[in-house]
Formats: sequence, structure tokens, C-alpha cells
Amino acid sequence: MFNNGTKGDKIMDYVSRLKTRKAELGMTNEQLSAVSGVPMGTLSKLLAGMNDSPKLGNLTAICQALGLSLDFAVYGTPENTHNYTLTTDEISLIEQYRSLDARGQKAVSLLIQHEAGYAPAAGGEQSAHRAIRLSPPKTVRNQRTLPLYHLPVSAGTGAYLEDSGAKPITIPAEANPAADFVLRISGNSMEPRFNDRDLLLVEQTDSVSEGEVGIFILDGEGYVKVWGGDRLISLNPAYAPIPVTSASSFVCCGRVVGRMKAKQK
Repeated sequence: MFNNGTKGDKIMDYVSRLKTRKAELGMTNEQLSAVSGVPMGTLSKLLAGMNDSPKLGNLTAICQALGLSLDFAVYGTPENTHNYTLTTDEISLIEQYRSLDARGQKAVSLLIQHEAGYAPAAGGEQSAHRAIRLSPPKTVRNQRTLPLYHLPVSAGTGAYLEDSGAKPITIPAEANPAADFVLRISGNSMEPRFNDRDLLLVEQTDSVSEGEVGIFILDGEGYVKVWGGDRLISLNPAYAPIPVTSASSFVCCGRVVGRMKAKQK
């Protein structure tokens, strides 16, 4: 026998949840009885709150027929439709995320989007929504096709770099074969080596060596800079280095392996 140990309001709680779900599905008592296999008389008494100790088997059958979990019907415990069980570390991460302001949450989201590109999807296949690369490069005769991301990466004060969509761009086949995608530079802080509107050929990697030019996300903003070990360095001396501290939200998105000059207007 099922007994939730209380009478009155507690009984009506689970009765109310069952009746609410039945109404949502548009089921009559007769239909529910037929689907669950619970006799009509027994079902009617239970839904009328006249049975404060229904059989567990009957209640389970009714819940299954209504698509409810037993825990939700009896105790009101929210159903975990994703079947997730959070670890202590995951709970801590969620709590820390909620404590961040909008800028901080944006930075974390960008980092997750980037890292998710490396995680295998269900069935062992790579995710179709990679943060930095849409599809493998294609080579056709003397040309290659790579994704060109719409949002420019900043060589100035910084601009958001995120998976905002890309379009294919054709480049010469002899261009650096390590390139995985293309980004358009914006600003003059990397002059004279890189100019405003130049197209950067980027190899996807999560780290670069000190002295190499890379694509970085720092506190939610995208940059093309020289990696200085603990700072992002501009080639234009008019721009001061940007420090990267232990408190920074920081990720490397790729290594610049070439460039294509902007077309003259």
C-alpha cells in the first residue's frame, strides 16, 4: 500500500497534480482508466481524494499513463527531463556563474562555445557548432575554401569575437596549409605588419608560443596580438600592452599563420 504519511492537504496535493495533468492531456476518467489499467471505480475514488492510501501499483500506473514521475506526483519534485545529476564541482561552477555580472557571464559563454568545439558530440561525432571552425577546408584545383567569420577581430581596443556566423571565402591553394579559418582585422594597433581590413589566416589552436601572433578572447573581447606570456602586445608602439592576470577570463582561439591584404578602394 502507498501511504504518504499525511492526510488532508498533502493528499489533495498529489490528487491536484494528477488532475491538472489529466486536464492538460484532455483525458477523461474513462480514457485514463483504459490506458492505466486501473479500475474505473478505484480511479474515481483516488481522483476525488477519497482514498488516502492508494496502492503503489495503481498510483505508478496512473503516473505512467499521464507521463509523470512518481516523485513529482507525490512530492512535487520538479522533473529532471535531461536526466542530469550535477556533481559538487558543477554546482559550484553554476553558483559562480550566477554571481557574475553580464560582462562576466558573456566571457564565460564565449569560452564555453570555444571549448565545446573540441568536445565530441553524441555518437562520437564532432559537434556541428564549433566555436571557431564550421567545416573542414576544401581544396579545388588551385584554390581552397575556408570559413570567413563575419565579425572582425580587433587590432584596436577590442571587439566581441563569437560564433556569429561565417561565409565561405576562396583563397589561393598555396596559402598556408595550416590555416583553418579566416578573420578580418579591424584597427591599426598591429601596423605595420597587419593593416585595417586585412584578412588573417588562422590555425585553430588553444595555445601559442611567446612571441607568436594569436587570436585571443580576454574578458569577453576579441584581439589579435602578440602573446607576451602575461600580456597581449601590439606591434604599433602607440598602444600599451594589455595585461592578462589570474583574474582574467582568457582563451586562445588560434595562431595567425598568414594574411591577405585588404583590397584597395
